[in-house]
Amino acid sequence: MACGKSPDDLSSCSTSCTATNSRSSTQTPACTEKARAPRGDTVRLIGALDALKDKLLSAVEEWQLLDESGRVPAAPSYTELFQHAADAQDLSRDVVRMAAGFARSPHSANRAGQDVLAHLTAAATMSSRAAQHFTETAESAFCLSRSSKPTAPYYLANRMVIDHASARACLRRTSESLRDAAKELNDHLGFHRFFLAPSHRESTVPPPPGPSGRHR
Repeated sequence: MACGKSPDDLSSCSTSCTATNSRSSTQTPACTEKARAPRGDTVRLIGALDALKDKLLSAVEEWQLLDESGRVPAAPSYTELFQHAADAQDLSRDVVRMAAGFARSPHSANRAGQDVLAHLTAAATMSSRAAQHFTETAESAFCLSRSSKPTAPYYLANRMVIDHASARACLRRTSESLRDAAKELNDHLGFHRFFLAPSHRESTVPPPPGPSGRHR
């Protein structure tokens, strides 16, 4: 049986190695090396997901619209709000690229990979919506600075609050989807450790004792 072309093949690799251990006391180098490669890729991806998740949560906390009293400033800075939109676009690009890269990889073909990709797809969608809402917030702030209509401030201020809150909520949901994707990958690693452990234990079991010199 061929060993490990994707993370889902690790169980078959474990089976093959276990069979080999019944004939020799060590795993074959091919099985050991192929078991390590997908694991290393997965660990790196989990690290990247965690780092991006933390960036998103930091943005949620830092990018505020309301002042300390919980009100919209009389003259909100559309320059600052456009910067929020630009930074959100950068974060969204990172999320979409991560989803696209995983979709192209062979790891997305198995069931566990499909579960991970579902979370990454949701994260990509939410991050794109966040950037759009931040841009609309900045647009309202700019319109507010130019409007002379008496009802405009009330309308535009309410629109800004809704759009900005929606944008931050989308960032939060993006981080949650990345967290769930990392959890799926962690669970997948644990699954394969479960399957690979028996072959390692079997290699350390001493051979049965030979026949003694006593005869009846």
